[in-house]
Amino acid sequence: MALNVVALAGGVGGSKLVHGLAEILPEGKLTVIANTGDDFEHLGLTICPDLDTLVYTLAGLANPQTGWGRAGETWGFLETLETLGGPTWFQLGDRDLALHHERTRRLKEGQSLSEVTRHICQALDISINLLPMSDHPVRTIVDTDDGELAFQDYFVARRCEPRVKGFRFAGVETASPAPGVIEALGTADLVVLCPSNPWVSLDPILAVKGIRDAVVEKAVVGVSPIVGGKAIKGPAAKMYSELGIQPSALTVVEHFGDLLKGMVIDTQDEHLAIDIEALDVHVRVTNTIMMNVRDRIRIAEEVLEFGTEMMAR
Repeated sequence: MALNVVALAGGVGGSKLVHGLAEILPEGKLTVIANTGDDFEHLGLTICPDLDTLVYTLAGLANPQTGWGRAGETWGFLETLETLGGPTWFQLGDRDLALHHERTRRLKEGQSLSEVTRHICQALDISINLLPMSDHPVRTIVDTDDGELAFQDYFVARRCEPRVKGFRFAGVETASPAPGVIEALGTADLVVLCPSNPWVSLDPILAVKGIRDAVVEKAVVGVSPIVGGKAIKGPAAKMYSELGIQPSALTVVEHFGDLLKGMVIDTQDEHLAIDIEALDVHVRVTNTIMMNVRDRIRIAEEVLEFGTEMMAR
């Protein structure tokens, strides 16, 4: 009997593993809770970068070179906007723009973010249950040497250059989980923490009222986003170093504390297995680099096998 799996995800690494899980789990057995702390308003539009990366990946539309945005994109809007002197620091392709426009239109009509996301998934023939972490706005704020910066300002406009001092999630105190989130966690056999940035992709999800408490009750398996002391993609390793923490699979485990029952780490980090197991977290060592769809499926199969072992312990 197939497991009921809930995956917490954000970013390109998270979307790759989610894609692998979606390829092998029967319909109705996978729920994905997506980070919306990256969301922001730009050019009058509500933009949800992590949700959109998941949508494009699951729909087979993602740009294979970047992992985000759409394949075969055109840039007429942005080129014209630049000619007119408008802000072009955030790359909005013409096809991508249509999604943001339709989301914004529906939100203004009174639909919730989860309702809009469900419609988008149906329109793009995505069969898994993809949920935003909350229908309420939660915004990741990065505390840096240049002051507090909205996440996209730090990540895209400033290219992660300012030195990081900490993070906060504006609005999380009053946010509640989106409809279906707690219910999915309640019926989950296994919760997967995808190889996403712990600080800015997974922590915002876990900070929403009730989610961490629901997760801690389950068999939880993570996949380390840090391999050989480096992030596969994104600024996670840089953030760790600037916060005075040695970036490693071990410090990822320490970050999540009592949530984890097992952690999948890369073969490059096999020497850390003993230290991780000393924290009462079981370890699976494998090649975690996902270069293609076959890799995504292979890792997903290993995660499910490992998770089944954790459930039996």
